[in-house]
Amino acid sequence: MASKPLKNDPTDENLQVGKPQTSAVGLPSLVHSLPLALNDMGPRRAARTLLNMNQKDGFDCMSCAWPDPPERKIAEFCENGAKAVSWEADPLKVPRSFWAENPVGGLKGRSEYWLGQQGRLVEPVYKPAGQDHYRPISWDNAFGIIARELGTLQSPDEATFYTSGRASNEAAFAYQLFVRAFGTNNLPDCSNMCHESTGTAMTESIGVGKSAIHYEDFEKADLIIIMGQNPGTNHPRMLTALEEAKRAGASIIAINPLREAGLLNFKNPQRPRGLIGRGTDLADQYLQVRLAGDMALMQALAKRVFEAEDAAPGSVLDHTFLTEHCIGLEAYRQHLASLDEAQVLAATGLSSAAIDELAQRYLDAENVIITWAMGITQHKKAVDTIKEIMNVLLLRGNIGKPGAGPCPIRGHSNVQGDRTMGIWEQMPQEFMDKLGTEFDFVPPATHGLDAVKSIAAMREGTIKVLVALGGNLVHAISDTQVAQEAIARTRLSVQISTKLNRSHAYTGEQALILPTLGRSDIDMQASGEQFVTVEDTVCAVHASAGRVKPISEKMLSEISIITRMARAVLGDKYPVDWESFEASYDTIREHISHVVQGCENYNARIRRPGGFILAHPPRDSRTFPTPSGKAVITVNELETIALLAGRLILQTLRSHDQFNTTTYSLNDRYRGIRKGRDVLFVNPEDLTELGLSDGGYVDVHGEADDGRERVMRTLRLVSYPTARGCVATYFPEANVLVPLDATAEGSNTPVSKSVIVRLVPVAAPAYAAR
Repeated sequence: MASKPLKNDPTDENLQVGKPQTSAVGLPSLVHSLPLALNDMGPRRAARTLLNMNQKDGFDCMSCAWPDPPERKIAEFCENGAKAVSWEADPLKVPRSFWAENPVGGLKGRSEYWLGQQGRLVEPVYKPAGQDHYRPISWDNAFGIIARELGTLQSPDEATFYTSGRASNEAAFAYQLFVRAFGTNNLPDCSNMCHESTGTAMTESIGVGKSAIHYEDFEKADLIIIMGQNPGTNHPRMLTALEEAKRAGASIIAINPLREAGLLNFKNPQRPRGLIGRGTDLADQYLQVRLAGDMALMQALAKRVFEAEDAAPGSVLDHTFLTEHCIGLEAYRQHLASLDEAQVLAATGLSSAAIDELAQRYLDAENVIITWAMGITQHKKAVDTIKEIMNVLLLRGNIGKPGAGPCPIRGHSNVQGDRTMGIWEQMPQEFMDKLGTEFDFVPPATHGLDAVKSIAAMREGTIKVLVALGGNLVHAISDTQVAQEAIARTRLSVQISTKLNRSHAYTGEQALILPTLGRSDIDMQASGEQFVTVEDTVCAVHASAGRVKPISEKMLSEISIITRMARAVLGDKYPVDWESFEASYDTIREHISHVVQGCENYNARIRRPGGFILAHPPRDSRTFPTPSGKAVITVNELETIALLAGRLILQTLRSHDQFNTTTYSLNDRYRGIRKGRDVLFVNPEDLTELGLSDGGYVDVHGEADDGRERVMRTLRLVSYPTARGCVATYFPEANVLVPLDATAEGSNTPVSKSVIVRLVPVAAPAYAAR
């Protein structure tokens, strides 16, 4: 970050590789975040943002969906939250001269980091067809172009409308209403690329695709199993909840291919012990499972639970719960009876003794929480893996009681709320019926396209207009080159954004960039200052109100953009008072209360301190809204990855100084990386076996069946404690290796955590030889 625009795009010329750290946060988190905020925003703006972040009368952090504790601290933010608000609330503006000086073709050669350092977008700009420069345009003309292009489509289904998880509940509700009134269900969102597998699996198992715990349950748990996630980087405030759980007597098991500092030890910067002491050890057992081995591990755990029950009948399984609330137990027991231990060990890379220890810890605990993130959801068998997690919990009744339950950790601040509000290409019929009744129209009946299918349709030429409410679709989606080529085939791409990203460089024939207010900005409308609402990862809904003055009067709120776009496109086709939506967000919330299940009396309930928690039948009353009315213990066929000689399994991951596709710096200090990103983390034994060495360079070749070459060039090898046969490098750069049609069964989520690759040694770059 910088207080003035970055001139030169940094390279890895000064890359430094050190030892990975064994503890997270502590004094370094203050050293890395507070001076940054002061430099970027100035003392007054920094204090106003940081001290209002995640407070009951402040604004919700834009960098993750971690729930807020009932009692807030004065500083209720983490290092990465401070970086996120410094990035968003930076008063630096993209000047009008930027557009004349920088052709779109030139922006394609810029890094995500460089683009984000140019400042806030403050006026709408337009790239006409056949031209290589954006130019400023009025808001009315921008909406007129959108209306013209959408109006000339042969079918509404020739447009797709993407949503990022940063959009508020009110913006999401208005957006999906506009899209469905236009006539399509093409509503892809970022959840398609992350937790779609979770929603699919949990809905089949228990009828609800959301976390089934409260924040307070962490402190009531006997055992917390953390799978496929790195809280120290992706949701650091979770570490406080884990520390509180440890102090209350809980054990923690970490299941992750890489050893991550945030799963080993937490130095709480708000406690003296965290600043000058050794902190709190977290994982009591750390299982470095092979990529895509989690399903085999869960089945092996469940089999051991059955074996313990056989050895002591009536004392292990929760028979009362299983009889009253579940179906499928006996079929599952019979299925696991033939589970091959050798196959399990090969798939997981673990020993039987390590799995035995895991099983004993599970059996010794009365109340168990299992959490997971994209290390679980982005595999071919992700849906079945999550169903196996649910099976393990159901066997001992670990749902619908204090200190127990499944807890998928969402990565974006309101991705869960957006789905609640109707951002989904296949919303349930009950929602669609209520929406149509509320606004006196018939919503489209055909399911729409998700993110992967939208890119495929652009490639085929059947999607001609893309509108994106936030996000960076071209860089977030798999198969980067295919995505870039696909979007180039559209007639118009529209990006509603706060800052520049690569989706502004890879565009349709025509392109619009519409600047919007950020989460931290004061939102003033005709009826006065507005607030919006968001839903966190444990179904808590609360208000969020910006606290700093916008740096330009030309920016519009997301709701203003959506409602004015709707008026331009739809006119008076339907009896929707879009002007009232913009003037007072209470109007939107009143409609939400009539349409969205669980949001009745929304305006009154959201004004309570801390908001309210949405109903969750499995959590609240052990009621399961499945077709049978019971939780379903499912039978899933184990499928493992068999590698050819010289092949490895690659996962993509974030650096510590990163949020989704946004890069705050080129450092990843927990993993020992500074001033660069072109690295590949490899197990030292794999390096030896492949005849490679730490510090050498390779091209990484993806292996796919479509004959298309997918290569990441010139990555520095870093010897790293990851599971054998598994390598890792940074997202989103590594998306180039993930074929578009390589997706999870049942959810269509890109398989970014199980990409088969081979390494080809290459010469070091010229700068590395100096």
